Amino acid sequence: MNVIGFCGFSGSGKTTLVEQVIAHLRLAGKRVSVVKHAHHAFDIDHEGKDSWRHRQAGAFEVVIASDRRLAKIREFEVRAAPTVHQLIAELYACDWVLVEGFKHADLLKVEVWRAATGRPAQYPHDPFVVAICTDSAQHLPEPTGLPVIDLNDADALTQFLLDTAPRYVYHPPVTDGAADALVGSRAGAAVELGPRAAGD
Repeated sequence: MNVIGFCGFSGSGKTTLVEQVIAHLRLAGKRVSVVKHAHHAFDIDHEGKDSWRHRQAGAFEVVIASDRRLAKIREFEVRAAPTVHQLIAELYACDWVLVEGFKHADLLKVEVWRAATGRPAQYPHDPFVVAICTDSAQHLPEPTGLPVIDLNDADALTQFLLDTAPRYVYHPPVTDGAADALVGSRAGAAVELGPRAAGD
């Protein structure tokens, strides 16, 4: 499994780029999953629905499935912030995981930067940035030897990732298991999962 992060401030175009890369990787025959950092109060459930009522009644986990998709919602019993590695561990087997929003994670990542946002770049101070996607290369705040890819050329970025795929092979960090147990039993996160088709 390969893992690559996408970092950049709000308004930089991260989500649009990730969406396009997903489509290009799928065209290349790859199974793709996404880990996305969300705001504190996000929800994927709807008030009044059966699954929402089960959660309100006190269920620790609710799993919803049809013949097309499966979603699992796990409630925090105490406030906690799962790491990106804990969230990756929740995923079903896939070829690529695209991580959006964990800009300080210890994962290799592509920085999405636009001069128009007026926000600073991350690459000068982050050794995990492996490439920069931008629509304003001439305005990059510091010279760099990193690949600079046109923000509007998701095909070029996807090809860059495929050409350098061995670099992104994921190796979970070695832990004592205590932190992972937190997600597995007491806290957690909402993750949408997709069952693998037979023979896939």
